[in-house]
Amino acid sequence: MAGHSKWANTKHRKARADAKKGKIFTKLAREIAVAAREGGPDLDTNANLRLAVQKAKDNNMPGDNIQRAIQKGTGNLEGASYEYASYEGYAVGGVAVLLEAMTDNINRTVAEIRHIFSRHGGSLGESGCVAWMFSRKGFISVNTDDLEVDEDDLMMVALEAGAEDVEEEDDGTYSITTEKENFEAVKDKLKEQGIPIASSELTMLPSTTVEVTEPDSVRQILSLMEALDDHDDVHNVYANFNIPDELLVEQ
Repeated sequence: MAGHSKWANTKHRKARADAKKGKIFTKLAREIAVAAREGGPDLDTNANLRLAVQKAKDNNMPGDNIQRAIQKGTGNLEGASYEYASYEGYAVGGVAVLLEAMTDNINRTVAEIRHIFSRHGGSLGESGCVAWMFSRKGFISVNTDDLEVDEDDLMMVALEAGAEDVEEEDDGTYSITTEKENFEAVKDKLKEQGIPIASSELTMLPSTTVEVTEPDSVRQILSLMEALDDHDDVHNVYANFNIPDELLVEQ
């Protein structure tokens, strides 16, 4: 858990350069289109679409872009047809890596992903080699600097709303994990109590973590994670490393 928390919070704190905004919006639009295609355009009845749209709003994606993505997904506007794909492999030190992608060309994407793994000292594995180590969970981050309630109250509100765990991190945030089914209920309860959410997502959390303390290995792992995350077709990257705070800060 700790490894994911640190990596997730580091990612969310990174300022996105304006030049990358288009790439972020492109990925978000694909998620929305696929969710709309598979479950319909109604946010009230399509939970995946509702989450995709909320994620787009959290990233300041314009409403017109969101609507166009929904229309492409339902066939009301022309556009490329994307499909889900997942890839599994290993970084240096036996760290497990799981990817979620959306692509219109499976052969191209798998070749490029394999090249990225190889270039950063890792290897692409067979389907199922690491997926069993991860479980789908809700992940919510709350910045303690923004809290107007007592920290004990935060824990009570989250746990009573159905959270699975609440952890205080070393960087001044609280990480709240939930079962997938309770994710939205916990978010709604936090908002109702005036508790500001720094970030939230449905994610894959590892059941066990690999401690990484050798600086060169840390650099290779984080370079691999960033290279995969930057790939146009990759939407989510998960891993089970646990890197000490001081080594993460140095990168």
